[in-house]
Amino acid sequence: MCSKCDYTIHGAQHHFGWDNSLAPAERVAPGSTILFHCHDSSAGQLGPSSTVADVATLDFGKINPVSGPIFIEGAEPGDAVKVTIDSFKPSGFGWTANIPGFGLLADDFKEPALNVWKYEPDTLEPALFGKHGRVPLKPFAGTIGNALAEPGLHSVVPPRRVGGNLDIRDLAAGTTLYLPVEVAGALFSVGDTHAAQGDGEVCGTAIESPMDVVLTLDLVKDARLKTPRFTTPGPVTRHLDAKGYEVTTGIETDLMAGARSAVSQMVDMLASRYNMNAVDAYMLVSTCGDLRISEIVDMPNWVVSFYFPRCVFE
Repeated sequence: MCSKCDYTIHGAQHHFGWDNSLAPAERVAPGSTILFHCHDSSAGQLGPSSTVADVATLDFGKINPVSGPIFIEGAEPGDAVKVTIDSFKPSGFGWTANIPGFGLLADDFKEPALNVWKYEPDTLEPALFGKHGRVPLKPFAGTIGNALAEPGLHSVVPPRRVGGNLDIRDLAAGTTLYLPVEVAGALFSVGDTHAAQGDGEVCGTAIESPMDVVLTLDLVKDARLKTPRFTTPGPVTRHLDAKGYEVTTGIETDLMAGARSAVSQMVDMLASRYNMNAVDAYMLVSTCGDLRISEIVDMPNWVVSFYFPRCVFE
């Protein structure tokens, strides 16, 4: 239990998709602190004993469950929900998968693949990958947002102007997030918790991991935000920086093509250097490698770089 929490949202209080007609799981006053029990993005379809065969049979109607929704008293369209991200209590289990048809290099990796992770939830020591890799952990919620003004059921998969499946690694403990409100009460939900992810989540999955999340929800009246914004409490890559980086680049007239090139070259380099299967390297870089736009002004070619932290293997 959370001694400072005003409410608990249990795992059964979740939904699939944004829909402003959903009944609230709870109605709360601004300033309330809430403990959310969050599922992993498979809603429990993948577990510690899962095999690659289970990836091929995933029910995509049960992907990315979010806990909630929370009706915040006084929230009106034009306001913003101020989300203070207090803490995470990880489970110690996670998974990363290559899902056919999904991910930046979907055309190159057409077969399902799965890595099941076990990590220390109390110390958050880097998680073992294979025999030699160790991925630094940084828990966060991949999906966090409010309901849309448009009626009906909307998929959780794409990010939205009111938040949702943002997959921003830096929405970690200590960060303050601001989300636009489009419906009365905001109807806030959170889920899709990750133990680690690189910027870009290039294979489409991170270390997907169920965990508990403590958040404080407040209101900023008449904020008039167009899209989410957030403030971090300090440096955001300290867990990765210790040994520097290996960096590949993609130089193309199209940013997506440049991103694919940079990631593909990194996958090839790691697979060769560490005698890994290419798909394993692809899943690994999704959990800890960062895509960056290095140059976007020197037309007609743009530079996208992919940073892989050397601490994983050193």
